[in-house]
Amino acid sequence: MFTGKLIKPLARAILGERYPLARSLWNEWHQQSVYYKPTIGAANMRRLTKFKDMHKGERCVIIGNGPSLRKMDLSFLDSEITFGVNRIYLLKQIIEVSLDYFVCINPLVLAQFSNDIQNIPCPKFLSFRAYEYFQPQDALLFLYSLPTWTFSTDITRGIFEGYTVTYVAMQIAYYMGFTEVVLIGVDHRFESKGEPNREIVMDRPDNNHFSPDYFYPGVRWQLPDLENSEIAYRMAKVVYERSGRRILDATVDGHLNVFPKIDYRQYFGLKKPKT
Repeated sequence: MFTGKLIKPLARAILGERYPLARSLWNEWHQQSVYYKPTIGAANMRRLTKFKDMHKGERCVIIGNGPSLRKMDLSFLDSEITFGVNRIYLLKQIIEVSLDYFVCINPLVLAQFSNDIQNIPCPKFLSFRAYEYFQPQDALLFLYSLPTWTFSTDITRGIFEGYTVTYVAMQIAYYMGFTEVVLIGVDHRFESKGEPNREIVMDRPDNNHFSPDYFYPGVRWQLPDLENSEIAYRMAKVVYERSGRRILDATVDGHLNVFPKIDYRQYFGLKKPKT
């Protein structure tokens, strides 16, 4: 008898890397098969709906993972509502930050670092495609990834990944009712070059993120798609501003030119460093 545990790896092996369309259809079917299970989907939906307008009228900070974080005085985060993404928990190498929310949708990050993510002590919004990697926990919330370009204002109906986890965090923040979102660490540039979205194996210390251990040698990751992620960011800007909300970019020396730029020290009331 073919069980779920046998079918999944068998299907992956048959589809392999040569049939991206078939693999995409398999991922979509697998995601839906989990999402609509009454024992899983219904409970997950109840957890998601609790966050609707929970922070109406408030401000949050979405923390990217760029090297620019090392140039910042991050002490102001203690007084802010924060979203961290992917391997942001390594930030403790620089400063201890208590996250309010965590977001991760990349299948390679979820598969390789599931134990780390499971133990993050805050609500975690993850892709439903990675459900199998995690033990049941009230703090785990799974998101259905939509296949079409959109900005979702209701995450219970799914989200569009937008080629960057930051875009997903923006959709979650909108659903929660935040009227102002501040970005930091969204450098929008990478040393690693190549075909966007191509999976590679890291072969050197990581200079693309705030820690050289972020994607260490041997870790699989996907090259960024800056062009498509920028299109997604522009969609987010339109939706936020149309409803009287805004996204501000406080990244130090960032290369993203979609959102209004602000000086984080001035904005958060930090003293300028002595020269």
